[in-house]
Amino acid sequence: MTSQYRGRFAPSPTGRLHRGSLVAAMGSWLDARAHDGVWLVRIEDVDPPRDIPGAAEDILRVLARLELTSDEPVVWQSTRDAAYEKALGTLREKGLLYGCACTRKEILARDAELGLPPGVYPGTCRNGTGGRPARALRFRLPDRTLGFTDRLCGHFEQNLPLEAGDVVMKRADGLWAYQLACIVDDVESGVTDVVRGADLLDNTPRQIALIEALGGRVPRYMHLPLVLNDRKEKLSKQQGAVPLDETNLPGELEFAWTHLGFPRLGADSIAAFWRAAVPLWRERFAKDPDHG
Repeated sequence: MTSQYRGRFAPSPTGRLHRGSLVAAMGSWLDARAHDGVWLVRIEDVDPPRDIPGAAEDILRVLARLELTSDEPVVWQSTRDAAYEKALGTLREKGLLYGCACTRKEILARDAELGLPPGVYPGTCRNGTGGRPARALRFRLPDRTLGFTDRLCGHFEQNLPLEAGDVVMKRADGLWAYQLACIVDDVESGVTDVVRGADLLDNTPRQIALIEALGGRVPRYMHLPLVLNDRKEKLSKQQGAVPLDETNLPGELEFAWTHLGFPRLGADSIAAFWRAAVPLWRERFAKDPDHG
């Protein structure tokens, strides 16, 4: 693990780059540059049923047009099976991995019986499946409240068994779960700072628990305000988000910048925009002596 700042942007190739994903890319890139650090790009292509052919290449093309290029070779999660299998082995050796036979319908029904939030795993198979074949593999979360201090959102904590439940590491369809792939790659890439959308804030305590179980260093976190659609829902590819307007990329940058709480820059080029934005971001967010 290096002490140098190492950040990342990790899009899923389920569609083209849109304003919500640009905010995350901008925030993570600016934070890396403001801390004189390294910025990495990772393509999270471990869910083939949702991935759209050519979307990853299109995301990288648009990022390049925005002058956002990875400082190291792009990581493709679809090539990382061996690393994820190794992580499963580590969890298994520590007694933190178990098979789960529950269906989603069964989990929801049990949650309703116990008064748990819908989708929280109630621990049904923690001590065995009762002879039923395992469908998925789960990480046994510690029975405690885990908190952290987010750089924008402040202190956030979660009672892991009551608000998260044991997390799937390998899905019933045999695919790697987001939580495992994301954390294994962050740990192996030496990520020191995660800057991403606020929709992932409540994922963070369980991810910290997984990082600790795998022997990794917990990064700092900054969760950025989400771009919402007309229905006040998170702007996403699944909700039909419109791709960035490539005829006006400086305007798209200005939108993302003002969404993050800064006044318009009025830059006449993409390069000029970044030259003006980096010192302003550094002034607001990069005063930590441990990171530049």
